Amino acid sequence: MAAMAAATTSISMRDSHAQPVPNSAGAHPPKLKAPANACDCHHHIYDAARFAMVPTHGRAPPSSASMREYGLLQKRIGTTRSVVVQPRNYGIENEVTLDALKQAGGSSRGVAVVRPTITDAELKRFNDAGVRGIRFSIGDPKSRVVQPAMIEPLAKRIADLGWHIQFNMEAEQVVELADLLRRLPTPIVFDHLGNPPLPAGIGHPSHGIIRGLLDNGRTWVKLSGAYSNTKIGPPDYPDATKIAQAFVKAAPERLVWGSDWPHPTMPEDNKPDDALLFDLLTVWAPDEKTRNRILVGNPEVLYGFTKLA
Repeated sequence: MAAMAAATTSISMRDSHAQPVPNSAGAHPPKLKAPANACDCHHHIYDAARFAMVPTHGRAPPSSASMREYGLLQKRIGTTRSVVVQPRNYGIENEVTLDALKQAGGSSRGVAVVRPTITDAELKRFNDAGVRGIRFSIGDPKSRVVQPAMIEPLAKRIADLGWHIQFNMEAEQVVELADLLRRLPTPIVFDHLGNPPLPAGIGHPSHGIIRGLLDNGRTWVKLSGAYSNTKIGPPDYPDATKIAQAFVKAAPERLVWGSDWPHPTMPEDNKPDDALLFDLLTVWAPDEKTRNRILVGNPEVLYGFTKLA
């Protein structure tokens, strides 16, 4: 009876902290307690009421995913730092991302989307605002706003700023652009486990290329997008888990974690449970020291967050 009462009390306390978050299923906090200064290294902001979106091909974006609403997610999962990634629906109009960084007051960094026509003055303004990289989301030719031919010219422009280039691309593009990726003068970051096709997963040639790039010490991978790298799905996402575990085993010092909130590739009625996604880290990286490195130490290195005691 005592054990049952304790369990009931535990459930009651858990329910008392439950709070729904827009663009996220469920309401309970994760079982994994986030370490101090944990960073969500991949989320987007959509604020259509204040910043008009550009027409794009593909799924309609979330109509509202503001920094205020994102704060509810942080409260739920326990992260306090974040990286705001410019979504494709705003094209190269980065003001929504810069505004989010201003609202964060130093607790966030940004990844912008730019073209080679950007001026040096604008790059400096972005840098001062907290931008630390640029993104090439080039998997879908119909919706991309930047082109592969822009990668190398922009890499040369941002190298002196210490920025990186973040890639969201198809596996075949990783293979096609392998030589370019190897010669870039900047660090590079791969979104969403590198997006290997399934069922090949880590057996696809793109994974071997990314692994080779990791070994050179200038490449990073985001442990994110489990629902984009699975044919089986929740709660275990076993195919995505196999990919993530391979990266954790190979290079835990060059991995970061991201929620991908507000999950723009998922329909409104099928958003993932962010607490469940966060708890996957206990399976992907069972060692607490490794998890803390992924959540705290690695983001400090990659994004230049102040290292706090």
